[in-house]
Amino acid sequence: ARGTTLGVVVAVRIRQPDDYVADDAVFAEELASRAAVCIDNARRFDRERTTALALQHNLLPRGLSGQAAVEVAHRYRPSGSQAGLGGDWFDVIPLSGGRVALVVGDVVGHGIPSSATMGRLCTAVRTLADVDLPPDELLTHLDDLVTHLAGDDSDEVAELGATCLYSVYDPVSRRLTLAAAGHPPPALVLPDGTTQVVEMSAGPPLGVGGLPFEAMEVELPEGSLVALYTDGLIEDRDRDIDHATAELCRALTAPADTLDALCDTVLKAVLPEDPSDDVALLLARTRALGADRIATWDVLPDPEHVAATRQAATEQLTAWGLDEAAFVTELVVSELVTNAIRYGAPPIQLRLIRDRTLICEVSDGSSTSPHLRRAHAYDEGGRGLLLVAQLTQRWGSRQTGSGKTIWAEQPLPPG
Repeated sequence: ARGTTLGVVVAVRIRQPDDYVADDAVFAEELASRAAVCIDNARRFDRERTTALALQHNLLPRGLSGQAAVEVAHRYRPSGSQAGLGGDWFDVIPLSGGRVALVVGDVVGHGIPSSATMGRLCTAVRTLADVDLPPDELLTHLDDLVTHLAGDDSDEVAELGATCLYSVYDPVSRRLTLAAAGHPPPALVLPDGTTQVVEMSAGPPLGVGGLPFEAMEVELPEGSLVALYTDGLIEDRDRDIDHATAELCRALTAPADTLDALCDTVLKAVLPEDPSDDVALLLARTRALGADRIATWDVLPDPEHVAATRQAATEQLTAWGLDEAAFVTELVVSELVTNAIRYGAPPIQLRLIRDRTLICEVSDGSSTSPHLRRAHAYDEGGRGLLLVAQLTQRWGSRQTGSGKTIWAEQPLPPG
């Protein structure tokens, strides 16, 4: 086949001792030729499937951690159909302020191109999430990226189309903010056992371009279960979507010792024996940060109040038993609060969060974000943010509905 010898065909005649004739040889050649092409196609399909599966396995995240915001478990089931592997993917991304992003998506098509596109989108979402964009704005930028990858060819746009659901959970406010681009909505299980599918606008798939995405918020009690999934879990040629969704909601309420066990229970109860599409399932059980781990102060826009704010933060660290972190925290508070008073706008607020790290946040009413720069030798200012960046684990800013928030994280002292 295709110039390569794959094997040898041996024809043996037992009952009839007559020699083979020319027609027999022609038939044998035709049979062997067709068999060789089938074998070669099977080998190519198996090699492509193995390559796509290895690519997808390396691109999908492993060892996901929901930080203190959520407990997570996930499953990915590749399709066994002749169409090949799809581009289903998921991710859990830690954000500033103890928040976490829960993402699930599905790329149109199958095989290696679909897996490669999935890797591009997964990386793009990670990059955009690091900028701390709201879900609807993030999907807008992701839509632009898909359109840019596809170019001006409308057929290629359809080939590179994808769906995505991006959500952000805040353990302080217990609010889940989410937006979708042509993706099925998540299912919720409240602590009292009530199940529901979030009513939200699905939005256009990625790659359509020019259409807006709509974000929504839902407040969740602590211990709520959020299920994000791809359409392969509930959609199939021979299945009713509403019935499959109802089965999913029932399966999510099944008793299970762990979220991992619940993932297996859901797949066993909802998936058909031979699914025609890939399936990604991400379960997240929400947690909440108690009031004893959060301290908030309103700051008057007067430089004379910086010292009092710094002292209040130090006393709070003493109450938490974090005296070793007082020096760095004093510097961070002093720098961020002073910058907010000098360059920002009221109202100004300071918030300390004791999570797996110590988080210091200063919010103000201005949308202008600071930029790190290197001060020259004789400059009297411009070194504050550089010190913050050097002394803390990481720092950044995010836009809010009323302005911006500058944050910095530092590791907790041992013990």
